Amino acid sequence: MLEKPNFYSVIIGTELLNGRRIDAHFAFLNQQLLSRGWEHKASFVINDDINLMENIFNLIKNDPNSVMFCFGGIGATPDDYTREIAGKVFTSGAMEFHEEAKNRIINQFGNEAYPHRINMAYLPINAKLLKNVVNNVAGFYLEDRFFFTPGFPSMSQAMVIEALDKLYPKSNLKKYRLVMTIETSENDLIDTMKKIPSHIELSSLPKIIGDKRKVVISLAGYDKDEVEKYFGMFVDYCEKNEKEFILKDISL
Repeated sequence: MLEKPNFYSVIIGTELLNGRRIDAHFAFLNQQLLSRGWEHKASFVINDDINLMENIFNLIKNDPNSVMFCFGGIGATPDDYTREIAGKVFTSGAMEFHEEAKNRIINQFGNEAYPHRINMAYLPINAKLLKNVVNNVAGFYLEDRFFFTPGFPSMSQAMVIEALDKLYPKSNLKKYRLVMTIETSENDLIDTMKKIPSHIELSSLPKIIGDKRKVVISLAGYDKDEVEKYFGMFVDYCEKNEKEFILKDISL
């Protein structure tokens, strides 16, 4: 388990992109991560394009702290490329029939496992399995941090919980966050924003309510004293320039 993992999700979502389906993966994974004290680094919804999939997988692999959940494309139809691309990127193309995955498919489908379903057991070498509570065709993961699940939420959601419970159950790191809403424009706060170091999470959300401009400022980090120090710069700006502010997010 990585001490400070960066979580990514990749949704192989051609039917999401063309409007035929509505995504149910990101919100579920995000809720599970947040409940354990983790956060997303990035999420991608991409179509079934071999080159695009390979590029995204490589991008995530190149982050030494990456943890990826990939949804979709591990079936047996000709447009299911995920197993092949995962092997190419994460195991240099080395694949094998995973004996336990084969046995699960055979036990579930008997003679109907052949000639096609059995190919769902052809996985990158050293793959470990995730239980499929619906039809026993396993998901899989590599290096304890790259997880591959079906595109069906009824299957993938149980796999997400299994993976997180086993390998990333709860973060001991807690972010400390302070929020304020200032009656001003974003432009007026830029000089103060530039003083915030990059390791402090800064977000700025401009709003127009009636005829008044407001900005919701949020700072977060693992060092409470440090967050309070830099948050104080915004308070000082407001007091110096007689800007009204409240210590809450009016957008919630």
